[in-house]
Amino acid sequence: MAEHEGQRESAAESLVDKITEKISGHDSSSSSDSDNEKFDAVKSKIFRLFGREKPVHKVLGGGKPADVFLWRNTKISAGVLGGATTVWVLFELLGYHLITLVCYLSIFSLAVLFLWSNTYNFLNKPPPKIPEVVLPEQCVREVASVLRIEINRGFAVLRDIASGRDLKKVLAVIAGLWVLSLIGSCINILSLLYISFVLLHTVPVLYEKHEDQVDAYSEKAWIEIKKQYAVFDEKYLSKIPKGALKGEKKD
Repeated sequence: MAEHEGQRESAAESLVDKITEKISGHDSSSSSDSDNEKFDAVKSKIFRLFGREKPVHKVLGGGKPADVFLWRNTKISAGVLGGATTVWVLFELLGYHLITLVCYLSIFSLAVLFLWSNTYNFLNKPPPKIPEVVLPEQCVREVASVLRIEINRGFAVLRDIASGRDLKKVLAVIAGLWVLSLIGSCINILSLLYISFVLLHTVPVLYEKHEDQVDAYSEKAWIEIKKQYAVFDEKYLSKIPKGALKGEKKD
């Protein structure tokens, strides 16, 4: 009888211990969840360059192009950058023309393949298998669809700017075009494309490595720019008379 009562007490104690463990586990998990929510809330309030809310990889579009720009695969990124450098050296430094270079490469390739095939026939060996290159229709449609969407988006932005609704955007576009005209007067289009390509392969990966430091300095610079714009707006922009059409829309 005493043994039976001892078994009941031990079972009751084990049951109480299990309930206590569940309650404590639930409390710890809920506290960890609340801590994670607080961390996410604080993280979302951190200033990010250009108002970015996604990682750099997602901003660059994700997938293989973003992997190349961020040097996820060193060999592929180095090969792409080396190929672009070779093209720039051939056209810019050596002075080759596109049609001339394509013709020379085609002549060299055809001559090598012709000699290679005839050599195999002379040695009574099967000729080499030249791969058949076919451009997929789906790939062409996807590229055309992406280009159409981006071109329409550009037209929509230009229409919005031309309507005069946002003065800040108009001034930013004018300043950007003016800077681009200065750059274009100093270098040609090929060098500009090459510099842009090199910047795409260097700036994002450096920004990703030093993201917090860059965002901190960018926040200070953005605050100073807003102060200067407020002064400029108060002295000049606010004195520009607004059109009657805009007043009617507000009414």
